[in-house]
Amino acid sequence: MNKIVPSLWFADNNCEAAVHYYLSVFPNATLDEITYYPDAKLDPHFAEMSGKVLNASFHLNGQQFFALDGGPSFRINEAVSFTIPCVDQAEIDYYWEKLSHVPAAEQCGWAKDQFGVSWQIVPANMAELTQTAAQIQRMMQMKKIDIAALEAAK
Repeated sequence: MNKIVPSLWFADNNCEAAVHYYLSVFPNATLDEITYYPDAKLDPHFAEMSGKVLNASFHLNGQQFFALDGGPSFRINEAVSFTIPCVDQAEIDYYWEKLSHVPAAEQCGWAKDQFGVSWQIVPANMAELTQTAAQIQRMMQMKKIDIAALEAAK
């Protein structure tokens, strides 16, 4: 069991769509449980949220996440991101294609998905690829990380 579990608050009542999208993107992802707010007929206090996700629990690459439809009070932003250490350029390309949906938010391997969640899609050996000033300067010009270009910038 994870000692720390990230929780995602979806402000636009799209939690269920987001969870199922992430399950389709990440290999070996699992949906553990999903519960919904009660029907408004059963409890009028929840009329506005009836049928929306109260809590979802799922795993991506072995990491447990919680998520919920929380309403518009809080929004996901770039202050928190999730890093995906990739073994090679093909894996970077795969995740980039699946998760990058806001080109204006792309920089240095950071991408924002259609639900507003930020991802750092980077090589697992990123520290080795950014040892010199030339490599760092090259990385700063990138949107999606290009491993060969960083290796060539030594």
